Amino acid sequence: MPGTTLNTKSTVHDWPFETRPLSPSLGVEIHGISMAEAVSPKIFSKIHEAFLEHQLILFRDVDLPPETQVAFAKCFGEVQQHVMDQYHGYGHPEIYLLTNLDKAGNPSGAHPDKGTLHWHTDGSWRPRTGLATMMYAEITPKEGGETHFCDMYGAVEWLSQEWGPRLANLKAIHNLDFSRTRRHGEDPMTEEQKAKVPPVAHPIIRTHPETGRKAIFLGDHAESIHGMAYDEGRTMIEELSIAATPDHLVYRHHWEPGQCIVWDNRNLLHRATGYDTARQKRVMRRCTVLGDAPY
Repeated sequence: MPGTTLNTKSTVHDWPFETRPLSPSLGVEIHGISMAEAVSPKIFSKIHEAFLEHQLILFRDVDLPPETQVAFAKCFGEVQQHVMDQYHGYGHPEIYLLTNLDKAGNPSGAHPDKGTLHWHTDGSWRPRTGLATMMYAEITPKEGGETHFCDMYGAVEWLSQEWGPRLANLKAIHNLDFSRTRRHGEDPMTEEQKAKVPPVAHPIIRTHPETGRKAIFLGDHAESIHGMAYDEGRTMIEELSIAATPDHLVYRHHWEPGQCIVWDNRNLLHRATGYDTARQKRVMRRCTVLGDAPY
């Protein structure tokens, strides 16, 4: 029943819904409210508390039409209109549609975005990076097509002795063109799209603007390190990316249709897993909420 609940960190809250932990390190499932209730100002403030505390919130078995998804995302802030407009869906420029279906509704055999298969944080290639991402599952494969999440608060603590002194004051240069070309094996961006999103430098250790906690801020869009030789920077980024994502900090989510997850891009990395794109169907729609410039 809705009411005061005991969350995974043993703190009592006056939340008008129940929470259930998804993993030891991060995430809760929210029960006891509808999506219509979730967007109301009074209840959304409590939703936002759970989001900040647990980094990821899950709603199961919800009907979330595209227009409602955009409205829910706008509760968190300004919603991104992705520069790669070929992914816009359902007549909403705020929706980034990930589907392997052809025009006839059959599996095409092509993965819609190979860049999603590697650890990253949404929108790190912008001066104002992603605050939250909201993903809704329409059609999911029986096997694969999962999303994994890794706790970057925990990564700071995990790496403090070995990496801490090395990372102080370092900035990584994030570049959407680099990550997309690298992972797709081709250049999927037009010259006009590239011009809209030039490379940008962000601190590798950032301070979360709402919690004040430190987090590793890196991911697959990070191409090089400011002030460091390119090859040396690439080596450091690759080594750090492996060191910062140990199994004990990862939550692995198997999607089912009708699930909606909202996660914090400021303290989580995420990646998708592969699936049989020639035989299985997967249709996901995403909204990314813009945050601030990392500091």
